[in-house]
Amino acid sequence: MTESRPAPLHELNQLIKENRISEYTSPNLLLGMRPTEFARGLSRWLWAEQPASVLNPFGIIQGGYLAVLVDEMLATAIASVLEPDEWAVTAEFKVNFLRPLNRQILRGEAQVIRRSRGIAFLEARITDQRGAVSVTASSTWKISRQ
Repeated sequence: MTESRPAPLHELNQLIKENRISEYTSPNLLLGMRPTEFARGLSRWLWAEQPASVLNPFGIIQGGYLAVLVDEMLATAIASVLEPDEWAVTAEFKVNFLRPLNRQILRGEAQVIRRSRGIAFLEARITDQRGAVSVTASSTWKISRQ
């Protein structure tokens, strides 16, 4: 079976490589999270205002929504190092919640730690408005060619 990738993927990866953050689209942007910088092997995000729908009954941001932010960060970091004929998918994803987060300004950063021909290792972290690391993550991505 031959693997294929969606046609717009090359264009998406290119706008990430060119740091065209205003052109980046994702359904998750509806939650208020936004990219602030794309660079080679690096992605930075801001989640300044979280909707009430992401909170659990205790007023804390549910971990799944933080994982969505981490996934956006990781996906855009790996996209920045792919060649035009490559695409990548998550093979493994681990998130550590170090402290509960209420609604506040959150900043995130993901980076490619190592990339080989067929696999890449990435790390990410989210900090609270005081700069304290609140979420860490590691991920492995499988890289395929068209």
